[in-house]
Order: sequence, then structure tokens, then C-alpha cells
Amino acid sequence: GFLPLQGHVVRNWKVRWFVLLQDKLLYYKIEGGKKEPSPKGRILLDGCTITCPCLEYENRPLLIKLKTKTNTDYFLECCSREERDSWALDITGAIHAGHPVQVQELHRMKNSFKLLENISLHNIVERMYDSSTGIKLTRNLDQGNRYKETFTGSALVDWLISNSFAVSRFEAVTLASMLMDENFLRPVGVRSTEATRSSDPSEKFLDDSTALYMFAESSKKNTSSKEEVHFNISELSGTVVKQGFLVKQGHKRKNWKVRKFVLRADPAFLHYYDPTKEDNKPVGGFSLRGCLVSALEDNGVPAGVKGNVQGNLFKIITKNDVHYYIQASSKAERVQWIEAIKPLT
Repeated sequence: GFLPLQGHVVRNWKVRWFVLLQDKLLYYKIEGGKKEPSPKGRILLDGCTITCPCLEYENRPLLIKLKTKTNTDYFLECCSREERDSWALDITGAIHAGHPVQVQELHRMKNSFKLLENISLHNIVERMYDSSTGIKLTRNLDQGNRYKETFTGSALVDWLISNSFAVSRFEAVTLASMLMDENFLRPVGVRSTEATRSSDPSEKFLDDSTALYMFAESSKKNTSSKEEVHFNISELSGTVVKQGFLVKQGHKRKNWKVRKFVLRADPAFLHYYDPTKEDNKPVGGFSLRGCLVSALEDNGVPAGVKGNVQGNLFKIITKNDVHYYIQASSKAERVQWIEAIKPLT
């Protein structure tokens, strides 16, 4: 599948097509909408160590870090926590292929804690923001620095338990770590920031009255105008139904670019992002009301499509008669996207 990868010489981000084999992870360049025949590079898994979640980049909370036995670091970014955990589990399984007991332990840890049914991380954060029943924000002092609108780790654990999101302090710490992984919360001050570098996921969030945290959005005051805020809220407030990397044909130059697509309902919008950029703002999007979506045959290149494409194409026509041509990575993925989009049109 597609994953953004950070370069070694120029530290920019490029989207590559990754293939996991038993002893190596290959990645390919996409040209003109088609995977090149030879790998652009390979990551040898023998002696490799994996860090997941990796919190070294604040604007990229869904990273996997691989360190080879020659001490070369690779950073891979995923679309969602579920996708990240799936990749991490499969890569770790390949690294420890000769040690089945370790692989079984990984599966056990992965399934050891699950969110209660009908509760989402978004709902928890909304409840935390509530002015009357949410978590209390206070001024706190850490290492001589004064922070506004923060809360302690132990206060959040207490709040999660009292609001029935967790039944034990261990579950509450796990849930708080998930909120950090998804970039809803961020550590503030020396103690909580240093804890995020721990190799043990259960120690990244501290159930402690001296560890400080805040809402991640509190530090992002970079909207340029009231009009832009209104525009973003109206389109980006819907529930995320599906997200993933797809290849999209441009409207002007007709070239193909990998984009991260996010499908939302209520209101129904499909937005796409440039995964190589640091900011998390859409580069385009449209309302799905009145749209037509359909699969395109793989035998031959349909009219309106340029380039030597890989296949698995589908088309979305907006009610304003704008045509979007998109490639999925497989027939199954194309079917999943079409079935997710159709009910929202």
C-alpha cells in the first residue's frame, strides 16, 4: 500500500508504494499513475527495530519508525491508527518470523484493550471540551514555565473513570495514550514530554499530578480569517467514515498524484490532502450531494484519462459536472470506496 516516507538526504516526504516481504520492505516510485517495475529502495528487516507509535514529529502523529541494524532510520506515515497498527503488527511479525512466541504476544497486546462500543475518540474529546462537565483547565507551573489551559495526567485519568470511559486506571492511561497518538492531546513541560520517548507504550502517558497536558488544538491558532474558519467548520465537522491513500488525476495538467482522501458524513464531503506537506489542510474537496460514482473498466484507458495508469479506476461526477478520476490500489479497495460513497450522494 501507499505510505509517505521521509527522505534520507533531503528530509522531505515522498509517497511510495510499499510491499512487505518475509525479510525486507520494498518501496517503489509512482510515475504517471503506475508503479515503476524496479524498487526505489529496500529496508532489510534482519536486526531491525520498530517504534510504534512514534511521536518524534508533532504534526505527524501516525508514524512508524524503523531502525536498521546499520542505524539507518526510516519514518513511515499512515492514514489512521488502525492502518498504522496493522502495518506495525505485520512488519514486527516479519522481523520476528523465527520467534512465534513473540508474534503471539504482539497479537495479545493488540487485542488487550478495546474502546467500548459506540464510543469514539472524537466523542470523548467533545465531552472533555464541555464547559460544565468537561475536564477543568487550569494554569500550571513546570520548570519555571507557566502554562495556560492545561490539566494533569492524574486529573485526566480521574475524569475518564468518573465519566465511565474506563473502569480502571490502566484502561484510562491506555485511552489517554490513544488520544495522544491521534493528536487530540499533547504533552506540556519536561516530564510529560520526556515520557513520550519511552519505548513502552504504557509509559508514554503519565498518571501523575506533575505531568501536564493540553488540547493539541490549543496550540494551533493559525487560521487566517473568520471566513476560512467558517468554511472549514462547515465542511470538516462531519463524522469520518473512511480514509486512505488513493491516486488522483489533476484537473489542469492531467498528471497523477497520491493523495490522502477523507470521506465524511453529516455533512457529506470528500476531501483530499497532500501527504507530503506538513500542514494538515485539504488541498481540495467537494460535497457529495448529487454526485454520481462508478467503476471504470480496466481494459483500455477511458476517455478523459491521461497517462499509463495502473487500473482499478473509478469516477466521481459532481452535480456541477466536474469529473474526478481516481485509482485505488486494488479492485477490492475500489469496491469499498464506491460502496462507502454511494449512500452519501
